[in-house]
Amino acid sequence: MPNPHSDPLIRKLWSVVRVSVKLLAILMTLVIIWGIFDVVWVLYQRMTTPPVFLLNINDILATFGAFMAVLIAIEIFANIVIYLESEMIHLKLVLSTALMAAARKVIVLDFSVITHLEVLSLGAVILALSLGYGLVCRTKAATFSPWKEAPASDGDKASCKP
Repeated sequence: MPNPHSDPLIRKLWSVVRVSVKLLAILMTLVIIWGIFDVVWVLYQRMTTPPVFLLNINDILATFGAFMAVLIAIEIFANIVIYLESEMIHLKLVLSTALMAAARKVIVLDFSVITHLEVLSLGAVILALSLGYGLVCRTKAATFSPWKEAPASDGDKASCKP
């Protein structure tokens, strides 16, 4: 991919950033694998605790939380890969990852230990992320590049539909 900077120092610094992002991709892959082992471990612990092979609601929520943590890690890995391939930040994917993280928080939230203000704050965050996602889907600006214009495509707009 051609680098638009004529300054050799800036080109070298961008090279360092690209190597750093590749290292992040490797580390995120390890986190995903570790997360899968965590899901297996959580399921094993919950299924072997008396009564054996029966899950209560707390066990199910803990399992859902572990699954969603792995899915969020996969979404973050996808963000890293898209950045490496196109040197652009895909806003739609970033917002959907944030929405998934907020949904995970709602699923594992213990409403007996948090305040009403925290619930309202989380609701406001989810509403803001949803509105941002909707706006990105309605525009052709689904990607962001720090140094060049993003090519808009109709495929980005269509992929927001369920």
